[in-house]
Amino acid sequence: MTSLTFPEALKQVKAQVAASRSSFHAGMAILPKARREAMYALYGFCRAVDDIADDSPSPEIAARELEVWRRRIADVFCGKASDAITTALLPAITAFNLDEKDFHDIIDGMEMDSVAIVAPDDKTLDLYCDRVASAVGRVSVRIFGDSSADAMQVAHHLGRALQLTNILRDLAEDAARGRLYLPSELLDKHGVTARNPNEVLRNSNLSAVCRDLAAQASDQYVWADECMKKCIPAAMRPARIMRSYYRAIFDRLVQQGWRDPFQRVTLPKWKKISLMLKGLFE
Repeated sequence: MTSLTFPEALKQVKAQVAASRSSFHAGMAILPKARREAMYALYGFCRAVDDIADDSPSPEIAARELEVWRRRIADVFCGKASDAITTALLPAITAFNLDEKDFHDIIDGMEMDSVAIVAPDDKTLDLYCDRVASAVGRVSVRIFGDSSADAMQVAHHLGRALQLTNILRDLAEDAARGRLYLPSELLDKHGVTARNPNEVLRNSNLSAVCRDLAAQASDQYVWADECMKKCIPAAMRPARIMRSYYRAIFDRLVQQGWRDPFQRVTLPKWKKISLMLKGLFE
């Protein structure tokens, strides 16, 4: 148990969100107070387990630290908080009917990352996207105010769209960590036999591989949009903002064509503001 009060815990979690300078922060700022605070807690949790996957010296150490988080999540769903993040998260569990399994799925996804995924098959990549992105989406849409089957489909498809966009944007960053998320089926289809991440990034057929994966991501954006039309409009505002932001990055990636995978695609500040405003008033 922790001696932290909810305001003290929330202050710590909000400081983590602000320090991240994430696009997440702008999207969450539009939510009502209780929902916004719940999203800060969710972000804090995701940031903590992601840092374990990225920064642990070995998969074994990461597994031990992630197991600590499995116990913390089990405890907080029994009403027992043990740190700032779980203290900040505790009220949201009941208020928004959060599902414990989604949090364990996120941890499982981080464990997949901790062993440096390299050229997974399609099934493994889809499982990974579900755990690290769609599971976050399932928690998020509940907090946003829509737990319908259609909202869960938004989480399913938009989560995959956003994660595939991340994969297509972060090729060089992932390669530096020994990771390669491009699926083995697409590499084989385009004659890329190497599995060393940096070798793949220098292969002349990389653009063709990425274009095929981008086509899959584009389908996910379309399906997410269709499902979003059936949801509570006000509840989907943060999702629309995130969708617009990532879709703009995705469109730039497609336009660039992965000619230089070591050049990271970003959006100018004015574009980010424009997309946020568009999401607010759609």
